Amino acid sequence: MWLITNFGFFSVVQKPGEKQLTIRARVKKDLENLRQKYIPNLGETLEGVGTDYRYRAKVSHEDFAEATKKMVFDIDYSNFKNSVAAKQGEKRERIYHKVWATLLDLEREV
Repeated sequence: MWLITNFGFFSVVQKPGEKQLTIRARVKKDLENLRQKYIPNLGETLEGVGTDYRYRAKVSHEDFAEATKKMVFDIDYSNFKNSVAAKQGEKRERIYHKVWATLLDLEREV
């Protein structure tokens, strides 16, 4: 699952043979934001121990589900990209906009 929020970008997976989820991020601060705001008992942030994503941490399914529920109730904006710009700056907003523009191609394929 990709989770793109106004406080970070995450890839959430369950690795084979593991019971916990692995939350991966490209930016360490994103995991720190997630820990601070929604998952205080998120596992230690590990750097460079896997493939592709530089940072990762472990969490139970239950803790992640509770966190996503809180995230939903915290949505208070009418424009996502504007909220990203306000919380994370124009540079992050531009990167997210590129993702948005790329995903627009999905409409053309249907």
